[in-house]
Amino acid sequence: MKKNVRTYIKQVGKILKTDKKVFEVKYNSEWFGKGNRDTSMVLDDFLISIASKYTVARLIERDDFAKRLKENKPITVLELLYPLMQGYDSVRLKADIELGGTDQKFNLLVGRDLQRAYGQEPQVVLTMPLLEGTDGVDKMSKSLNNYIGIEEEPKDIFGKIMSISDELMIKYYELLTDENIEDLKRKFETSELHPKEAKKKLAKLIISEYYNSRAAEREEKNFESAFKDRVFPCDLRLNTIKVDADKLDIITGLSLVTKYSKSEVKRKISEGAVELNGEKVNDIKMSLKVATEYKVRIGKRFFRAIFEK
Repeated sequence: MKKNVRTYIKQVGKILKTDKKVFEVKYNSEWFGKGNRDTSMVLDDFLISIASKYTVARLIERDDFAKRLKENKPITVLELLYPLMQGYDSVRLKADIELGGTDQKFNLLVGRDLQRAYGQEPQVVLTMPLLEGTDGVDKMSKSLNNYIGIEEEPKDIFGKIMSISDELMIKYYELLTDENIEDLKRKFETSELHPKEAKKKLAKLIISEYYNSRAAEREEKNFESAFKDRVFPCDLRLNTIKVDADKLDIITGLSLVTKYSKSEVKRKISEGAVELNGEKVNDIKMSLKVATEYKVRIGKRFFRAIFEK
């Protein structure tokens, strides 16, 4: 089994049962891949049989296709075929239920249509709202570095959750916990619950879910110690960044360490949310020295960094 697949299964195992009695991994290369007994099916069954069961008119009903056609933007043949390929997975698996984000609704429905065409009972489609990342703008994505990984260290999860906006916190509560959202909103309106306390509770709930309550309590104490007593956490892993220069500007340096975008770092500095060795940073043009350790606070997250030549 490929290493990344094992990683995915380990992550899924934090939410679903993954023992062999109830969990099975299937690769669609079993019916689309080269070198197996079904190789001829790729041409005969897919390009001829499957493609004949779906019309171009139905495919271009997809919202983004319709929008791009209206704007005279190109659509590749591969993009048209992809929903059919995903839908055919449902046929081969004889799926009863398929779960996906709201952005996958069209593809999931194509699966239902193809199942009907092959004489199968159409699957039930369940869609979930997309979760915005910590930036509160784009959907959570590792490539955009706005994600909170369920296998990240509890301290990193706690710090990232404490950095999100109050508005985004409500959505996280709604999609990631079983808390009563209306009661939560009421407590905010009546000032019965401060947003900071609500975020700490959210962080503890999520850490307890993926680790345990002891880890959640520990990270709350570490967080309080860091901000109330101004104590820099002593257990941070060392981030070593190698640079080929005598000096490095603070925007680039902190972007490398924190994985924030340069624009985010610049904004944090302008908001007074960046400290180096306990001193607030005000100059976005300042330089960092190599072979020097920096204790970095950016927002509600802490880093220890050494820039090496």
